[in-house]
Parts: sequence; structure tokens; C-alpha cells
Amino acid sequence: MKRPLQVTLLVLSGLGLLHASLFTDLSLRFVKEGMRPMLVASGVLLLVLGVAEAWSHQKPAGEDGHDHEGAHADRHGDAHGHDHSTVPRIAWLLFLPALSLLFYAPPALGAYTAAREAPKAVTEQRYFDPLPATSPVPLTLTQFTSRVQQDHKRDIDGRSVRMTGFVTPGKGADGWYLTRIIFTCCAADAQSVKVRIHGAAALPADTWVTVTGTWHPGGTLGTSSAPAALDARTVKKVAKPVNAYTDALPLF
Repeated sequence: MKRPLQVTLLVLSGLGLLHASLFTDLSLRFVKEGMRPMLVASGVLLLVLGVAEAWSHQKPAGEDGHDHEGAHADRHGDAHGHDHSTVPRIAWLLFLPALSLLFYAPPALGAYTAAREAPKAVTEQRYFDPLPATSPVPLTLTQFTSRVQQDHKRDIDGRSVRMTGFVTPGKGADGWYLTRIIFTCCAADAQSVKVRIHGAAALPADTWVTVTGTWHPGGTLGTSSAPAALDARTVKKVAKPVNAYTDALPLF
């Protein structure tokens, strides 16, 4: 690869990473918040390497005014029947991801992804603190699912709860789901947690909402046979949170 192309690619990649992680919140579509400093450091490093590469290219060619290194490369290429002075076509494809970070970031994960994967398995939990007297009780989707399927005291029964997530349409006439996508590290290991919503019309897919309601009876509460489902009383549209890929408490 020619040196000018190398320099351009390094600089564009560095600017793209800084744009996504330092100057905007685009990086949160792909990695957890804790990885942001590493992305910033990587962007700075790529810029430094690009500048260093460009600077080294400015040194004089030789005392006689000729570029002996370039001439040697040309002779070497002729001797072996290869032209090293041109850039392989495949190398130009490396510009696509660099430019996409600057001008067209890939869309965030949402209902399309969540509808095509099984819900995240709930971690086994043996002890649950009593629910606060607040009504409705603010819960994450994971907390609600754990209470429904594992809390043998059945504290969730009859309690009004409030949760926030985005709309994922069900299959056919199967209602809709309140959903969160959770990153363990990055988008590659994303998992979804979903709560089936009854008694309320579905808003468009990927709409962020806060839902208030009570557990929808089914199976045996406190066991895995109980569905993670809610009889909705109110559904309110809310703004998408900046860090959308955590199972956070409801937005007020």
C-alpha cells in the first residue's frame, strides 16, 4: 500500500473513532460506556501514527536529489514482474469502515434484533428484599422477570410496577413486548430481556415507552412457569436514553 494511502487511512480511522466516542455518543451503540476511554485512546494513537508516517515521508530523498529507495523498488518490481507502485484494489475497501464512522454510523440494535432472538436467561436468585411501599414500584425488566419466576414469597402479586424499554412487535397477533437489549461487552454479545404487554395497543417498533401495570396471571407465580407479562394500565412515550443498552430503572 502506498504511503499516502496509509497516512489517509490512519488519520480517517482516528478521526472516526474520536467522532464516535469523544464528540458524540455513537460508540454507545456498539460498546459499553466503560470502554469509551479505550476508544478515545485508540483514536488518538491512530492520529499520532498517521502524522508520524506523514512526517517521515517529508525527509530528503538523497544527496543527489534522487529517490534511491523508490528507484530500487521500481527495479525490484520490474525484475520480478510485479508493479509495486499501484495500490491493490482491495485496499480501497478499508476506507469504507473509516468513512462510515464519520458520515454514516450503522443503525443501533433494536426491535429487529430482539424479535429474532430468545430472551436472556434470568440469573438464579434465592433471596429478594421486600418491595418498597412506593406505588407504582420502579423495576428493571430483569428485576421484574426474576420476581415473577423466582420469588417464592410472591411479593409482586397485585403490586403496581413501572418499567421502561422499547416496543418489539409480537409475531402475528401475539401482542407486543417491552424490551431492553443489554451489552455485556459490546454489540457482538448483546442479549435481550422482554416482558409481554397485555391490554394496550402497540406503538411503532423501537418506540421507547414507560409502562405501568400489574403482573398478568399465568402459570404458578414464583416459578419458571409464570410468564414475564404485564397487564398495562398506562403506556407513555419517553425519549430514548443516551445509554440505551443497559437494563436501567424507569425513566420518569
